[in-house]
Amino acid sequence: MRRSKYEKPAPRTGGGLKTSAMIASLAGPDQRTRAAPFGHALVELAKSRPDLVGLSADLAKYTDLHIFAQAHPDRFYQMGMAEQLLMSAAAGLAREGFTPIATTYAVFAARRAYDFICLAIAEENLNVKIACALPGLTTGYGPSHQATEDVAIFRGMPNMTIIDPCDAHEIEQVVPAMVAYRGPVYLRLLRGNVPLVLDEYGYTFEWGKAKTIRDGRDVLVIASGLMTMRALEVAQALADDRIDVAVLHVPTIKPLDEATILAEARKGGRLVVVAENHTVIGGLGEAVAGVLMRAGVMPDRGFRQVGLPDEFLDAGALPTLHDRYGISTEAMARSIREWL
Repeated sequence: MRRSKYEKPAPRTGGGLKTSAMIASLAGPDQRTRAAPFGHALVELAKSRPDLVGLSADLAKYTDLHIFAQAHPDRFYQMGMAEQLLMSAAAGLAREGFTPIATTYAVFAARRAYDFICLAIAEENLNVKIACALPGLTTGYGPSHQATEDVAIFRGMPNMTIIDPCDAHEIEQVVPAMVAYRGPVYLRLLRGNVPLVLDEYGYTFEWGKAKTIRDGRDVLVIASGLMTMRALEVAQALADDRIDVAVLHVPTIKPLDEATILAEARKGGRLVVVAENHTVIGGLGEAVAGVLMRAGVMPDRGFRQVGLPDEFLDAGALPTLHDRYGISTEAMARSIREWL
């Protein structure tokens, strides 16, 4: 497959991935990636959307918004390390007819600026897009930077749409869809060199829709974000054991595509597993469990969750943490084998 100028294989040193002690690429060895898909998609969209403006809380470089800032310096606002001010300013710009894109780390939006987002943006149903890097366990810097409960926090906020894209291919499609949508959006953003996965399956993002990426008779994995990539890797690994795994990708966590989830869960003979890069409390897993319970659907081979534990996580090398907390490909495959 031909690569664009922004696409490259995951970096390697010697025989393995090039990683730091705390941050590693989410891409596997030799996996295709695309650099800063969010930033480049915004720049492209801004050509036809003069109302588009970008704001960041001293983290433009680390949310890929610096690419937009370089292309449109007159439409970029650096708000400093003050997420409350960031969200309030975004609300003011929305009231004046602009479409603000506010970026920071997920922990700072969910924990530090919650009340400002709730009252200044969500209650007023303003057209603000909040794009946050480091969702879930995508950094090894410990609880101060690991947004393991962000979905649970924002799921309870009226008017807030939550999007959790899988890869660079989907992010490029989410950006114009998010800007076209009228209302507040919280985007769990993958930044930097982002893996490319879904283009190989002919996937197209549709607002509010879950989609079956691959079918399978033994296990149904319902996943969002990077865990869809993991689920597809698990499906390939378990095929060697003659375990047939279906993968249902759910990029829109709120509102949830209940009809598609129920249709897939009602298919007989399968274990249903929800996989998410988030605590098992209050995220996609419990949302799906609630849908199944209210509809009276009990999967033939049971219901399980792959997610982060209800605790503050350790700091350390990211691949090690993913394996420790059960969201690596190998750990997830082990769990499914045990459950079957």
